[in-house]
Amino acid sequence: MNGKADAVVVGAGPNGLAAALRLAAAGLRVQVVESADKPGGGMRTEELMRPGYRHDVCSIVQPMAAASPFFREFDLPSRGVRLVQPEVNFAHPLDGGRAAVQYLSLEETAAALGPDAAAYRRLFEPLVEHGTDVIDFFLMSALRRPPTRSVPQIAYFGLNGLPNVRWLAHRYFETEGARAMLAGAAAHGMLDLSQPLTSALGMLLTMLGHHVGWPLIEGGSQNLADAMVTALEQQGGEVVTGHHVTDLREFDGVPAVLLDTAPEAFVTMAGDRLNEGYRRWVRRYKHGAGVFKVDWILSEPVPWTNPDVRRAGTLHIAGTLEETLAGERAPNENRITDRPYVLAVQPTVPDPTRAPDGGHVFWAYVHVPHGSDVDMTAAIEDQVERFAPGFKDTIVDRVTKNAVQMEAWNPAYIGGDISNGQATLRQMLFRPVPRWNTYKTPVPGVYMASSATPPGPAVHGACGDNAARVALREVFGVREVPPLRPAA
Repeated sequence: MNGKADAVVVGAGPNGLAAALRLAAAGLRVQVVESADKPGGGMRTEELMRPGYRHDVCSIVQPMAAASPFFREFDLPSRGVRLVQPEVNFAHPLDGGRAAVQYLSLEETAAALGPDAAAYRRLFEPLVEHGTDVIDFFLMSALRRPPTRSVPQIAYFGLNGLPNVRWLAHRYFETEGARAMLAGAAAHGMLDLSQPLTSALGMLLTMLGHHVGWPLIEGGSQNLADAMVTALEQQGGEVVTGHHVTDLREFDGVPAVLLDTAPEAFVTMAGDRLNEGYRRWVRRYKHGAGVFKVDWILSEPVPWTNPDVRRAGTLHIAGTLEETLAGERAPNENRITDRPYVLAVQPTVPDPTRAPDGGHVFWAYVHVPHGSDVDMTAAIEDQVERFAPGFKDTIVDRVTKNAVQMEAWNPAYIGGDISNGQATLRQMLFRPVPRWNTYKTPVPGVYMASSATPPGPAVHGACGDNAARVALREVFGVREVPPLRPAA
């Protein structure tokens, strides 16, 4: 940089880049330091097997990016980032060629659920009608005054969201399809679905499908990371890649340091500058299930038995509600199952640019015990084949990453936990440690800005944005947070 940085951000994931952009908007000189060879964190797109076939290595479907207040302000279209919507947001295949599917239209989705149509409308219409306020409350209430216009709907969301998803599914729905569909959305949280709060995630993600859809970023999620880097560089900021930070003393003299890292990495970097009480709380911070990931190149689209599933962007492949519950219980009890819950995406269905003409890519992962190195390829492909006979014959090439390899690819994914800490009720309230302001650390001028802080995982930028707002107020005396600068 031209002169010493006013602020350094360690980690160039979506939260780190969001923090950097908020700081740069205040006129600060900002440097981002990233250990990987390119920025993005979980939003990285790579040609893993063959030229022209672009695979999102982790984060791929972006309803939160489409809805979050940070990215609404960032204004994706003005930055050249295009969201592409599939005809069907997500599908949950069932045996016998059946499937529960979610469309952008709430009415169309409800109608397809038959006897559960009225119950689906009753559960989701109030949330969709006030979707922006619900999202803003979820993402912003940790620091900023929450919206007051939709208090009844937010209370309604909280009351229904606090129990586990099995309770909610049985309370509202009678059909196998509606119950399975809700559980499939909730299983994104990587928790045992008997846990409290799993209803909240199922409701939130389902509501988002009608509020903003479940879009992908055209060309790959890397395009969003690259747009954020470009915006930062246009404001005089800098992103340094290939540099692994091991000691915060490297930044002595820098007024503010924000960490888009795991809490354990902060403890290591802080060394003897950190008190034992904070260290003890970080040792108690729980990381959950890991993931086993597969990317494929296919000779043709997946031959799903149900034609509506062929139009979906995202698939929840698990069978019934009870099978979905069992599939998620196993990894959280440190067990492997041969019928896992498979979270899959068909990127080339809404976005043909991800492969050469006539080519197809397919993306999937399953949850596995923390730190597992078990190969789940056969179990995943068997689950897909169950609902798409002939799928295995379409496979041209594949590449896999087990939970250990996921951590090696991104050190924030400890034990393969891509959520940077379990999203349990306790850990969502006190994330990563019980403090009035969880972005602050005991080291003066150092702030946590990763998904290990509220509101937790997903590509929304809120963790980094919230941490930057604290740093602006406490270190630089900025009371009126400046808006993000418009695209150049």
